[in-house]
Amino acid sequence: MNKTNYSEKEIYNLIAGIPDPEIPVITIEDLGILREVSIKDDKILISITPTYSGCPAMKAIENDIKEILSKHDIGPVEIKTVFSPVWTTDWISDEAKEKLRVYGISPPEKSSSDKNILLNRHVYCPRCNSTNTELISQFGSTACKALYKCKDCLEPFDHFKCH
Repeated sequence: MNKTNYSEKEIYNLIAGIPDPEIPVITIEDLGILREVSIKDDKILISITPTYSGCPAMKAIENDIKEILSKHDIGPVEIKTVFSPVWTTDWISDEAKEKLRVYGISPPEKSSSDKNILLNRHVYCPRCNSTNTELISQFGSTACKALYKCKDCLEPFDHFKCH
């Protein structure tokens, strides 16, 4: 039973600040992973969407959600992984994109629904802001990122793939 009588919004706010396990400078809310909090029949229902199907961070995120709610004596909790609609980089907040850049990860620049821009996009170096960059590998430190190198400052960096 939800003994503490927290509202859906209060519960959402409690867990919104959970950092992404793979990129700790942004939260699950920043990324758009946290989709919904609802209360039905005294059960807390949390909906989350992975950035990729099979994302290894999802179990850690579920555990973090349960831990925070348990500390506040909120429960029972059911966490539902929602695959539709499919997660998109469009859900990353502008604030999160800036946090990624400052952290050294080139954020996705354009909407994933704008195919013409995506075909002609430039990947900006998060260190010197140059577009004189080259793809080194389709896969960076995680599946959602690609590895690039800046030809101006010569630094390697991850680019959060737009999808």
